[in-house]
Amino acid sequence: MKTTINYRKATITDLRFIIAMLADDELGQTRESFNPENQIPQEYQLAFKKIDADANQELMVAADENHEIIGTFQLTFIQHLTYQGGIRAQIEAVRIRTDKRGQGIGKSMFLWAINRAKERNTHLLQLTTDKKRPAALEFYKSLGFKNSHEGMKLHFK
Repeated sequence: MKTTINYRKATITDLRFIIAMLADDELGQTRESFNPENQIPQEYQLAFKKIDADANQELMVAADENHEIIGTFQLTFIQHLTYQGGIRAQIEAVRIRTDKRGQGIGKSMFLWAINRAKERNTHLLQLTTDKKRPAALEFYKSLGFKNSHEGMKLHFK
């Protein structure tokens, strides 16, 4: 049975579900601080408010036909001088609820994000993925993403 998926911008009431998906992940467990029984930490609430107020940020949720949140991702639209003043989109924090993985929801979310990036007249959609996620890398390649650059990070904490 194919799941009908609806996409919408996240609201503050979705925050608990989003953080739970971010933390329910091998790497997320090492960087997120969340207990669903407790109040949502202030840092997450403040970050949500900043994202929500920024017209170049779209924190999205995917919901099934019962309006249950089954996935999330964040699109950021970055204005550049390169590419003749082009805009690029970046997709981050893509997560699918554990019990819904393997049902094609990730592909649907990416196709929606690709179309949204085109609607915003971007010249490309980019992402980064941790090298500890080889299956994710193969998934992104299957969607047409190319390994065109070497990414690097400098962590401050």
